Amino acid sequence: MVFFRHKKTTAFFISLFLSLQMAPAFAVNPDEVLSDQALEKRARTLSAGLRCMVCQNESIDDSNAELARDLRILVRDRLTAGDSDQDVLDYVVDRYGEFVLLKPRLNTRTVLLWGFPVVLLLIGGSSLLVLSRRKKVVSVNDEPLTEAEEKRLKQILKENK
Repeated sequence: MVFFRHKKTTAFFISLFLSLQMAPAFAVNPDEVLSDQALEKRARTLSAGLRCMVCQNESIDDSNAELARDLRILVRDRLTAGDSDQDVLDYVVDRYGEFVLLKPRLNTRTVLLWGFPVVLLLIGGSSLLVLSRRKKVVSVNDEPLTEAEEKRLKQILKENK
């Protein structure tokens, strides 16, 4: 097999692939983990819903950025201080804006964000429905051609040869 000719190269790529798969598991440092399992679970749930402002498309729970670490610690500090999950989210949103939420809240400012895909699907679906039901107009004359029309047709066909 060609794949196994270069065992060192194959082993390197397999180990690289496996190490990259494990990278998100190391995002939360052991010193950040709370001793209370219920609080830690709440912290993980909240962290999974907050965007890393450095990475943009990762949650702070998955990110290794320093700002993400600071936000994870902030979330845990607020929870240990007795804040509810909503209080923690409100605090972080007040500080960093709605963009920090991976799933934006539904309010007057984000209704277009949530509603636009639905409106677009409705427009597309109704357009397809109208186009599929529209009948093509075909002029069909059931009457046979007269002798004069047949002669004229034969003459036109001879001229076009």
